[in-house]
Amino acid sequence: MPVFRLHRSLIGAACLAGASLLTACSDGGSNSSSGSAASPDNAPPAASATTLERAKSSGTLRVGYANEAPFAYMDSASGRLTGEAPEILRHVTNELGIANIEGVLTEFGSLIPGLQAGRFDAIAAGMYITPERCQQVLFSNPTYGIGSAFLVAEGNPKGLHSFNDVAEHDDASLGVVVGAIEADYARQTGVPAERVVVFPDAASALAGVQAGRVDAYAATALTASDLLRKGTNGVERAEPFTDPEIDGKSVRGHGAFAFRPADTELRDAFNEVLAGYLGTPEHAQAVEPFGFTAAELPGEATAALLCEG
Repeated sequence: MPVFRLHRSLIGAACLAGASLLTACSDGGSNSSSGSAASPDNAPPAASATTLERAKSSGTLRVGYANEAPFAYMDSASGRLTGEAPEILRHVTNELGIANIEGVLTEFGSLIPGLQAGRFDAIAAGMYITPERCQQVLFSNPTYGIGSAFLVAEGNPKGLHSFNDVAEHDDASLGVVVGAIEADYARQTGVPAERVVVFPDAASALAGVQAGRVDAYAATALTASDLLRKGTNGVERAEPFTDPEIDGKSVRGHGAFAFRPADTELRDAFNEVLAGYLGTPEHAQAVEPFGFTAAELPGEATAALLCEG
């Protein structure tokens, strides 16, 4: 197991949602959502308490996730919320004295509105830090940095190896997940909006490639690798692949936890724990099952720098 080194910075099987994607999914791991109500000996603080104080008092932090492996998803066999973000989250909440985490399954594009509406206390979905999102939420420092990838039909019939290839191919269509950064990459590299098909989740986008609805599905490199490991039929990864260039620079996505703008105390507490955890052997062991290695460490990137663009 390689030992990560970090100078400074930072979670698929589906959860069975009932009538709504906003169904809360209990985490059956060591940080389960059972016992989230405060006991008589641990009465909740006054309404003016901060989110961090309330989470410590109740013993539970509620987090929104989008059921996208390898970042955050519900393992149907164990009923455990897992992935890169939840496993890091367990370490952080344990250090902060919060015993349980409770996952709230939410469509990716509804995560920020859900956070703003108070449906959960944080977003734990590997969400990329972007200047636009920084106007709506507070981000922790990043926990990883990765590039993009295309999933295409076997043989890559239209020879799509970059966002620019899609833009320049008059009849090529591109699938993206609602709210994902790849939609921005498509727009900024000149892919016409009418040739971009938006899907609710990764599984639907993959099915779109298999059914011929789109010629390529743009995702993070780790999402693409995870889907292919599950034995998808008739689909392959576009090789080679060139990451998009925005304003003359090759872009690399950096994922992090997100909080409401008022929750600076919670964000700062997260960052303090992350600074001492990322890059350690313990961190490496926690995220290795999801395909994360030393190559995905965020290095010197911070939320402040990424929010500046």
